[in-house]
Amino acid sequence: AVQKRDPAVLPKATKNEGETAGHKDAQARDGAAIVRFLHWLSVEGPKGGLDEIKAAEKLHDLRRQGGDLRDLSFDTISGAGPNGAIVHYRVTEATNRPIELNSLYLVDSGAQYPDGTTDITRSVAIGEPNPEMRDRFTRVLKGHIAIARAVFPQGTRGSQLDSFARQYLWQAGLDYAHGTGHGVGSFLAVHEGPQRIGAANYPGSGWDEPLQPGMFLSNEPGYYKTGEYGIRVENLVLVVPVEIAGAEKTMFGFETLTWAPIDRNLIDTGLLTSGEPQWIDQYHAWVPTGVGPHLDGA
Repeated sequence: AVQKRDPAVLPKATKNEGETAGHKDAQARDGAAIVRFLHWLSVEGPKGGLDEIKAAEKLHDLRRQGGDLRDLSFDTISGAGPNGAIVHYRVTEATNRPIELNSLYLVDSGAQYPDGTTDITRSVAIGEPNPEMRDRFTRVLKGHIAIARAVFPQGTRGSQLDSFARQYLWQAGLDYAHGTGHGVGSFLAVHEGPQRIGAANYPGSGWDEPLQPGMFLSNEPGYYKTGEYGIRVENLVLVVPVEIAGAEKTMFGFETLTWAPIDRNLIDTGLLTSGEPQWIDQYHAWVPTGVGPHLDGA
């Protein structure tokens, strides 16, 4: 028997122009549902009366209203307070928690549309977050931005980029026990190989796969304080060529694909350094260009 990788794996992982254009259209509709959800949560959350199941059902309903939803791409991770610290949490009637004032709520969700597959995580402060929550969130966000802004030569593996996302947590003696990014399909599996961003010693294949233009990946650093709260900031990104004057190598970078606001109330601006506030502002200026045509009113 000859044991070799399926020759279809790499062509499937490197999306063509049609798949990329479709994905961006799907992201815009999906982002609009996320924006509607975040607005609803900002109004209803502080009043009390919401729980993990109600929030997950509301988000699913908003995605249905957006059109052409075929299915969720995975069971929504709707984690209030301590449940947000469980990385692969799935809410049940038995574990369902209320979304309480002055707590963190983490929602990791995605959808399958005929033109694309989405996966997004947002962590939201309900009421007023404490200084530690802001510190941890900002360190996670700084790692997210470091991946989003990364520039790297052809042949670079995801394992070489993984520490970009962890460095600010490491500086505070913190870390997270999952990979930083996984490949994403096109109206297929939301976890698709062979590419990923993760430590070389992290379980699972793909850490040694060179990143190539056309690959979709997630960018999702996090932090989890057992028994208290969880934080994850996840967008999907596309590997793209990058032109650098005088470059002696073929260089690549990431184009962010996910249109959805980040909770500014959780950012400790004192921790931000060169270029990070500008990235956040540019991202929030860019988001309405994608979701705006799908939204009206407040």
